[in-house]
Amino acid sequence: MIITRRTLLASLAAAPAAALASRAAFAAYPERAIHLIVPFAAGGNADIVGRIVGDVISKAVKQTVVVENRAGAGGSLGAEQVARAAPDGYTLLVGSNGPLTVNPFVQAHLNYDPLKDFAAVALTSYVPHAIILSNQVKAKNAGELVALSNTAPITIATSGVGSATHMTLERFKAATGAAVTHVPYRGGGALLPDVMSGSVNGAMTEFSTALPLHKAGQAHIVAIAAAQRSKLAPDIPTFDEGGVKGFRAQSYIGIVGPAKMPPEIVAQLQKAVADGLTSGPAAEKLVTLGSEVATAEQMTSKGFADFIRADYEAMREAAKLADIKPQ
Repeated sequence: MIITRRTLLASLAAAPAAALASRAAFAAYPERAIHLIVPFAAGGNADIVGRIVGDVISKAVKQTVVVENRAGAGGSLGAEQVARAAPDGYTLLVGSNGPLTVNPFVQAHLNYDPLKDFAAVALTSYVPHAIILSNQVKAKNAGELVALSNTAPITIATSGVGSATHMTLERFKAATGAAVTHVPYRGGGALLPDVMSGSVNGAMTEFSTALPLHKAGQAHIVAIAAAQRSKLAPDIPTFDEGGVKGFRAQSYIGIVGPAKMPPEIVAQLQKAVADGLTSGPAAEKLVTLGSEVATAEQMTSKGFADFIRADYEAMREAAKLADIKPQ
């Protein structure tokens, strides 16, 4: 094909216009409501934190953020919906341990790859795991619980087989030799009434979930899987203090979108999250709920991506300890 001088000049003139149009499209984002998918039922940690972060994003980008609960398959249904969505920044996921780093080792037919099908935006927060016991069980720390389990039957509930808290319970058993029996439930909220009644002796759950019961005297937390005691309940010892040295475990929440989201949109969303959670009422609310706000590095796209990869490998090892095979 022969390119005439007129065609060449027209092409050169059009190129800057196309670039400007592209930039204008990004600058206009978002032009409509953003849908933030919570892959669990309403009322849980992911839902509560997701709504706080959704409000932070909404205020920053001056657009409505619609939070939708899409529960099922341990968070996989909602995660798959986002993985398959258009990478335009209008469909995001409240990502957590289950769909991002646990399900690959417990579900044989996962219809997405958590390391390849998502663009990390920012880690928002994490909450330590904790063991809470019925008031009928007199153990006051992790060491006493381990000793008791070797003399009497002890049942410990989690939110389900292959859940993040189940993985933590298996790590605890491997580290201590505790002879506890795992009782899987179908969600974190359902097990709490049974802990209070004594139908199960206790539960491994998120600290934020257990804390209201502890403060109300309806059950008692014996160990928190954090480096130090919580300022919200300084009476609760760490696993370290109970003799389980270096034991750490947590549930995390972060925002991801479909892979191939434009870097400009990822950066805009990341800045919205970081600016809103570095200080101010949203950050204070997370702390009040028992969460720890992510560090500045973890709130970057790269920092969160690195965090996901590290936790992915940790869950691989935890699945081996629990002898969990994908089903």
